[in-house]
Amino acid sequence: MLTASALSLLSAATLSAQTGTTDESKRKIKSKVSPAYPELAKRMSVGGKVKIEVVITPDGHVRSTRVVGGHPLLVQACQDAVKEWKFVPGSEETTQIVEFTFTNSGI
Repeated sequence: MLTASALSLLSAATLSAQTGTTDESKRKIKSKVSPAYPELAKRMSVGGKVKIEVVITPDGHVRSTRVVGGHPLLVQACQDAVKEWKFVPGSEETTQIVEFTFTNSGI
């Protein structure tokens, strides 16, 4: 089974799970959307970490994202998912890194 894991989020799909985490000292996450494991990446058994820099508005919405690192087949799914996340409101705009880990443990 293809799986992915990180520190704080776990979401299962038919053949995969992807997770994302942020530094606990940063803004807390109110709601998360897990990235879909891209079909091509599944067929090619592509795994690894993806790091996305997220700019969060004071009201908790994601203003923008920037890929910090990760396999090109995985980064777009992570960016699309994290754009849907909602964070706890804060007094100012903040920036933090979200990390996703995709692993292939075999079928």
